[in-house]
Amino acid sequence: MDPRELRVGVIGATGAVGRVTLGLLAKRGYRAVRAFASARSAGATVEGLEVEEATPESLAAGDLDICLFSVGTSASRELVPHAVAGGAVCVDKSSAFRLQDGIPLVVPEVNGARALEHTGIVANPNCCTIPLTMALAPIRDAAGLRAVRVATYQSVSGAGAEAMEALRTERPDDHLLRMDWEFNGVEFDEEAKLRDETRKILELPELPVSASCVRVPTMIGHAEAVWVETEKPLRAAEARRILESAPGLRVGDVPEHADAVGADVVLVGRIREDPAAANGIAFFLISDNLRKGAALNAIQIAELVAERALATRA
Repeated sequence: MDPRELRVGVIGATGAVGRVTLGLLAKRGYRAVRAFASARSAGATVEGLEVEEATPESLAAGDLDICLFSVGTSASRELVPHAVAGGAVCVDKSSAFRLQDGIPLVVPEVNGARALEHTGIVANPNCCTIPLTMALAPIRDAAGLRAVRVATYQSVSGAGAEAMEALRTERPDDHLLRMDWEFNGVEFDEEAKLRDETRKILELPELPVSASCVRVPTMIGHAEAVWVETEKPLRAAEARRILESAPGLRVGDVPEHADAVGADVVLVGRIREDPAAANGIAFFLISDNLRKGAALNAIQIAELVAERALATRA
């Protein structure tokens, strides 16, 4: 069976990530794709597909092989179990299952084998965790990691289609453009996610990770300034060679935001030794948060799972 014949459901198809997911699936030649969204969007057309209402009954019907979820946490918690009960493998973009024991949290270039350990659900990491771990993993393998500090500059597309429209119509004071994360008086939940997910993916549960996240008035593309302390000494030139050989990264001197938007790779540059820390390395990265930060990573996970399932079936 051709993997492109797999029956794929995109849940949250009318959102920013959902639309990119549909476009990528079409580009990759998938032919049996269905679009799902809330009752409010049912009957609309997106990327040439009529939108169906995502209900427990429609997702449990047993006529989908893969479900790619790009909906909120509460909606995922409600709907994903029904899709799994219907026989689909679900790749979920929300934070509903990321830190749950027994559910793989996967970046294919970093820990792709973990996707094959699923029992129906694979979690897709946060849009800043994905590029960060892609850069950290090869450094971990070469020199070990002692501590990580990161500052993120996240575009409004991370807040959804409504926030993008607010920026597009030049409403800079709109509440949709503000930091939309929960704050506990010490850190935003976005910062906690970045720390905890990085630890899980890299399988370093005690790794010190300090994050500061802000929203910036940019349409698409998340940037991150990263400072790493390694266990073993690592010169900047060696760190650059390591990152140049890592999958999914494109290394240059100074990453440009415009080059990252629409790209399937993570741009990394400004690689230098950090004199403020022992064994310190600093670098800067930019990633299209709608593509590799969300939709593409989910599709790559689904393809890993499908490849194994089809091989077993054969």
